[in-house]
Amino acid sequence: MTTTRELRQQAEPITMLTAYDAHTASVIDDCGIDILLVGDSMGTEALGYDSTLPVTVDDVERHTAAVARGSDDALVVADMPFLSVGVDEAETVRNAGRMLKEAGADAVKLESGPHTVEMTERLTQLGIPVMAHLGLTPQHVNQLGGYTRQGTTEAAAEEILSLARAHEDAGAFALVVEHVPANVAAQVTDALDIPTIGIGAGGDCDGQVLVISDVLGLSENAPPFAEQFGDLRAAMADAIEDYKAAVEAGSFPADEHSHIEDGLDDLG
Repeated sequence: MTTTRELRQQAEPITMLTAYDAHTASVIDDCGIDILLVGDSMGTEALGYDSTLPVTVDDVERHTAAVARGSDDALVVADMPFLSVGVDEAETVRNAGRMLKEAGADAVKLESGPHTVEMTERLTQLGIPVMAHLGLTPQHVNQLGGYTRQGTTEAAAEEILSLARAHEDAGAFALVVEHVPANVAAQVTDALDIPTIGIGAGGDCDGQVLVISDVLGLSENAPPFAEQFGDLRAAMADAIEDYKAAVEAGSFPADEHSHIEDGLDDLG
């Protein structure tokens, strides 16, 4: 996985967005985004769950395959869902391997902690590139007491820095840093040779990632660190209301939407 390293060496900010389907992946890819993350955020953004915890390996594999089919150039990273990593080494390897072998991902992302250092090394040894993820890790929301900012004490910030170094040493090719103070993320970035990709972590990371529904303005409850760059929810509502009105008024379908076959006017 040299692309992200090259981007950092060239001082080009890395761009990453989530994607869950082929159509969205195709548009994002055409726009030149560097990395497509098939995030377990699909749980709340695409599957209707209240959290990411119910998302399964099958869910991620299916959506990763769709994204991979819709993308030509971007790096496709599959997010390993809750309890798919760390329970058993063999199961972890099988789950991660499915994302590359069956779904067509280029790498996997692990929500990281002390328990994932050894697993990162093992997966890397087996040829499965790993993106680490520190700070706010949504799969641990029940332990963290909500989606709260992490690394706000010296001890917590030191732990993030220590774990970042450990995952780099274990072979991770990049690190997502989520919802931590900007000055903490900046020090983590300075300490590593691998690129950092921030989300709610200030502007000193080597790149940025957001959830696509937040970017497009589809989310009704976007986090405070997200920026809405469009209002697709309103645009969709306008189009749907126009369609409904046209059908009810009898103006759709019009003649140009229909075909008349000669000789078929007197059936039966």
